[in-house]
Amino acid sequence: MRIIRTVIVVTVVLCAQLAGAQSIERGVVLERVVCAGDASQSYALYVPSGYSADRPWSVIFAFHPAARGPQMVEKFRAAAEQYGYIVAASNNSRNGPHEVSAAAAQAMSGDVARRFNIDPKRVYLAGMSGGARVATGIALANPSIAGVIASSAGFPDSQPRPRVAFAIFATAGTEDFNYLEMRALDQHLLSPHFLAVFRGGHMLPPDDVAFDAVEWLELQAMRSERRSRDEGLAARILEKRRTRLAAATDLAETVYLLQALVEDFKGLADVSGETRRLEELTHRSDVKKALKREREADEAEQRTLKEIYTLESQLLSDGARDTALMSLRDRLTRLSRKASVAGDTPERSQARRMLRLITAGAAERIPDQQYLGMLQQFRVEGR
Repeated sequence: MRIIRTVIVVTVVLCAQLAGAQSIERGVVLERVVCAGDASQSYALYVPSGYSADRPWSVIFAFHPAARGPQMVEKFRAAAEQYGYIVAASNNSRNGPHEVSAAAAQAMSGDVARRFNIDPKRVYLAGMSGGARVATGIALANPSIAGVIASSAGFPDSQPRPRVAFAIFATAGTEDFNYLEMRALDQHLLSPHFLAVFRGGHMLPPDDVAFDAVEWLELQAMRSERRSRDEGLAARILEKRRTRLAAATDLAETVYLLQALVEDFKGLADVSGETRRLEELTHRSDVKKALKREREADEAEQRTLKEIYTLESQLLSDGARDTALMSLRDRLTRLSRKASVAGDTPERSQARRMLRLITAGAAERIPDQQYLGMLQQFRVEGR
């Protein structure tokens, strides 16, 4: 990570004077821009239609686990155009050796900094799954990074942290096998962050959530004085958040949205009404019960996964293998039944993400071929 830190901090600062040296089409997603210093490296790129080298611009460097740069750029294109972000996403960085992603980040960030006038205070990172771990890994080693949009994965070691030097907008699908990890990130992190949960699996967030992520970065930039305060923009985003809050019907979700709104707009707008409502809600017995049910559901999911992993380890013991295999089949069958019920319920989503987690990483945990073959019947379609 030391190499990546050098590039993203030093190159962006020192090479800004070379911005605009080469003409790049604006207002369209370019799927492949070849790095001038290394023809083996390329990235997808979006430059806002109003770009001018006369002032510095915010930038998002993005990473996809399968090196699909255009997907990452397209996901943030609309917000980038409206809020003035250059978006560059590597076509080389992918899941695998750290050195590959390090080289990709080095080449991409240096090339973008040489071509455009980048604001060194407004450098952001984004990533999906393993790409999110690349993004947070770079940010952890680099105190100049302003924020990270982390989709479907958190930190490189998967462990939550109490504080980090950068803002984090995290996303997770209700059926994402990393759902619990993202919940833990949200629950432990005290520095500025937001977790957006959407219906879906292990995937990039819907377009509206990606747009929300960039708007949230704008709020955090105002709060940290990385950009000038814009009361009109803050008011528009606040109204959008209030509309979403008014539509919430789940008590636990309502509390979460209120907490986030109060924290995000503190010092930017009058949220005294939301502050009072939040205080009232947290004292209500039905709200306490709803929050407790949510915690208990997470804990039950963690226990179930731990029990299954323990049974898997017993497959390595000749004396316990047959019994463990029968128990695993029984547990997985029960989960499969819950995952197959009609309707979009929390229990169904929980069963589906557990099955996805168990089946996706089984070959790395246990070499038992009979068990791995059995798992094929419990795979959940989709992502």
